[in-house]
Amino acid sequence: MGVEITCTASGAFFGSMGAAAALIFANLGAAYGTAKSGVGVAHLGIMASAKIMRGIVPVVMAGILGIYGLIIAVIISGQLGKPEYNNYAGFIHFGGGLAGGMASLAAGLAIGVVGDSSVRAYGKQDKIFVAMILMLIFAEALGLYGLIIALLMNGKASAANTNFDCKSRG
Repeated sequence: MGVEITCTASGAFFGSMGAAAALIFANLGAAYGTAKSGVGVAHLGIMASAKIMRGIVPVVMAGILGIYGLIIAVIISGQLGKPEYNNYAGFIHFGGGLAGGMASLAAGLAIGVVGDSSVRAYGKQDKIFVAMILMLIFAEALGLYGLIIALLMNGKASAANTNFDCKSRG
């Protein structure tokens, strides 16, 4: 048997907030990155329409950020209904959701700014394409770091559910 701790509804509340935060902030980042990069792609369509297919790379990379948030939210939500779900796990899930969501938001901001400016530059100079891809990869990595941390924290929350026994339910 593990250590006894008090289990209340606030554990599930914080876990749910973690899932919501991951999804909301990741999708905010994806939306901003898509919108800002999309403006550059529209400009590229006017300047050099033959380059449009290569120019949509930032839009695709921004969309991936929303998937990161969805993955985190689904994993957290899968543990919420368990009877052994406790406050400690809820707090960890809240932190994991915030970490993943905010990292994806930051990545979306970076992808939007880099995507817009570099797609416009690509319309004028082909040599910028490789540099654009490298900058976008490093911006996307910010969201991936948040996903990794959220997954590691989920592992700790799962261990918390097995290492602690609920003393009472409220």
